[in-house]
Parts: sequence; structure tokens; C-alpha cells
Amino acid sequence: MPIRSLQALCLVSFFLADVRDGLGPFLGIFLTQRDWQPNDVGLVMTAGGLAGLIATLPAGIITDATRYKRLLLLCGCALITVATLWLWYSQQTWVVATTQIISGVSAAFIAPVLAGITLGLAGQRGFNRQMGRNEAFNHAGNMSAALIAGAATWYWGTGSVFILMTAMALLTSLAILAIRGNDIDHQAARGLDASAGSAVPRLSDLTRNAPLMTTGITLLLFHLANAALLPMLSMRVAASPGGMNPGVYAAATVIISQAVMIPVALWTAARAETLGYQRLIMLALLLLPVRAMLAASFTDPWLMIPVQILDGIAAGTLGVAVPGYIVQLLRGSGHVNAGQSAVMLMQGAGAALSPALTGMIVRHYSYSVAFSTLSVIALTALLIWWQGRRLALANEA
Repeated sequence: MPIRSLQALCLVSFFLADVRDGLGPFLGIFLTQRDWQPNDVGLVMTAGGLAGLIATLPAGIITDATRYKRLLLLCGCALITVATLWLWYSQQTWVVATTQIISGVSAAFIAPVLAGITLGLAGQRGFNRQMGRNEAFNHAGNMSAALIAGAATWYWGTGSVFILMTAMALLTSLAILAIRGNDIDHQAARGLDASAGSAVPRLSDLTRNAPLMTTGITLLLFHLANAALLPMLSMRVAASPGGMNPGVYAAATVIISQAVMIPVALWTAARAETLGYQRLIMLALLLLPVRAMLAASFTDPWLMIPVQILDGIAAGTLGVAVPGYIVQLLRGSGHVNAGQSAVMLMQGAGAALSPALTGMIVRHYSYSVAFSTLSVIALTALLIWWQGRRLALANEA
């Protein structure tokens, strides 16, 4: 097993954590402090999400076909960094929208490429363990970046987040170059044995896979309910006079959830074989409705502690269980990364629509009504997954 390249991959996951999402929760705060309205923030975030959505499926197909996976990661990091620095320079509506579109398209390539490299380096047997390590390092990177960002915004303002992200992008590039290209088995990276062919995946094969489609629809609804929750919590604090410093608040929310995700990701990787991916995904789905209702019922900023603990458990579980489940479903098909992207396409649709939907509800009603709506959507996702699992068990019997 290529130990050096796997170690470098862990470092990529660590440093990339602060790059792949651009400003993340700080975007809403940055624009709110410059007199943007919640619905306008939601719309530009949705524009970026939709652009990434369009690029998601091609990203998976390209990942399956290409032998230049490291170059794809390098280009993605560079484009996201340039777009984010442009946003710092100008906050005109067309500039903000353009930067989010560039970032969305670039970020669409990161997850399938990372999954492909992981499968190509670790193989089918080592995939779960390495994905758990990747996720643990990713969450540790998010937490470290949030700690630094919280301190930096306290002393120098929200603009310091741009400098931090640029530094992380440079370190990510160095870690990518440390992965040996010859260590990646590109046949294994797409779920094929060494003796198998290398035909480009057919989309019809994916749409006929019922468990894969159920997974995608479930995660579409999950991310529709989940994606806007943290940005809207941060914006509620930013809009409240005399409250907690919004930059520190956003950093604290990230730190709490990421600290929980680290042990949860490692635990999920260790238990995936015995508990099964479907049970682990069910556990994560159970937590989101509770999280959304807590946000709807209470306005105290300290509520972020239980809300983000629940987020950490759910995200830490899904980050390992979903890719592993898809690799299991599509093993030997040569469609693994396209399948990953097909699911990302659907969950990306939910994530892209979530800020605009929630922003509109906040503008016309209130934050509490918006969070209650997200809770109902999360319950629907849970019911669909439960029904799909029940049908699968009935067919096996």
C-alpha cells in the first residue's frame, strides 16, 4: 500500500477543508455587514450552487475517465482562491454572483476526484478506513481554520478570512504534489478490476439503479433542509443588535460541529462493515429534524452548542457512510465516480435551493418559520429512506 501518498492525501483533506467551500458561513456575514438582504444573499449562494450542480455529473464522468486527477484538484483550488479574492475586492452583484459560480463549478470536481484518488490508492478493501481518515483530517482542518478565523475576525475583521483561505490553498497544492501519480490505480479508482475494460460509464446504467436513486432523492431533501441552517443561524445573529460578534459566532459553530465530526467519522469507518451503511445513514437522517426544530424554538445564541453537536454527528456519519455505500452498490461497474456524482447532483440540487428558499421564508415570515419548514423537509427525507430500506429488505426476503 502506498503509505506516503496516503499520508499526503490526509494532508490534502486537512488543508482543502478551508478551500473547497470558499467563505462558507462567513459569506453571509461578510455580505450582511455590507447591507445585503437575506434573500439577496440566498440568491447568489443559490447561483453558485446551481452552477456546481450543472458541473457535478460531468465531474464524475471525467474523474472516471482521466488519469490527471491531481491536476484537476490543483486547478480547482486555484480557481476557488482567485474567485474568493475577487469577491474581497468588489461586492457588486454581478461580481459576487460570478465568483460564486466559479467556486461552485470548481468545487463540483473536488469530492469525486478525492473519492477516486482514495479508491485508486487504497483499493476496495482499504476504502472505508481511508475515507474515515480523510474525513477526520478534513474536519480537523475545518476546526483549525475556524479557530484561526475566529481569532482573526475578532482582531482584524471578516476580511482576514480571505488571507487565511489563500494560505490554505497554497498548502493544499503542496500536499497534492506530494501524492505520487504512479501510486494511483486508475482502474481501481473507477471500481474496475485490473483486467476489466475502461468504457466510459453510461448514464442509463445509473438511472436504472433503484437503491442509488433512492439515496440521491433522500440526500436531496436532506441538504434542502440542512444547507441553509448554519448560514441562517449566523445571519440571525448578525442582524440582531448588540449580540455576539457574528464572525466569532460563525467560527464557534464550525468548531463545535467539526470537533464532533472527527471521532464520529473514525467510528463510522470502523463500524461500517458490522452495522451496515443503511443503518448508519438512517441514524444521520434522524438527527436533522431535531436540529431544525431546536433552531426554530429558541433564539439564544448559545443554542448553537446542541444544534452543532447534532450536525457534527450527522455530517460525520454521512461523510463516510454515503461514499462507502455507493462504492458497494457500484463495485465492478466502472461507474463508481459517476455514481458518486449522480448522488452529489441530487444532493447539490437540495443544497443549491436551500439558501434561496430559506431566505425568502425569512423575508416574508421569520427565522422560526423557516427553521420549522426545514424540519418538515428533513422528516420527509427520513420517511423516504425508511421506505426504500423496507422495500429492499422485502425484496431480499
